[in-house]
Amino acid sequence: MYYKFSGFTQKLAGAWASDAYSPQGLKPVVSTEAPPIIFATPTKLTADYTAYDFAGKNKVPELQKLFQKSDGVPIHLKRGLPDQMLYRTTLALTVGGTLYCLIALYMASQPRNK
Repeated sequence: MYYKFSGFTQKLAGAWASDAYSPQGLKPVVSTEAPPIIFATPTKLTADYTAYDFAGKNKVPELQKLFQKSDGVPIHLKRGLPDQMLYRTTLALTVGGTLYCLIALYMASQPRNK
């Protein structure tokens, strides 16, 4: 037996072979013309400036060169002092939090004196 999707009941329903092999929603011929380019023309005029427009310089190529340079420095420390400060602060907070948790577990495991 052959089945096809029923658009009315939204379930599979029995069908003849000819109906099952030619679904309703598909087009028999694929279009050969290219779709229109969406971003080919500007969508806003310069008078329609909003605060969300990006007017800065694209830094991606420079950052790619910086991060792909093989100089032996780990990727999370490539940008110098700010990365080092962030890394060391995160490391200190992690070690401090671990010690605090261990101390709290030790204190919780000790019986209270009455």
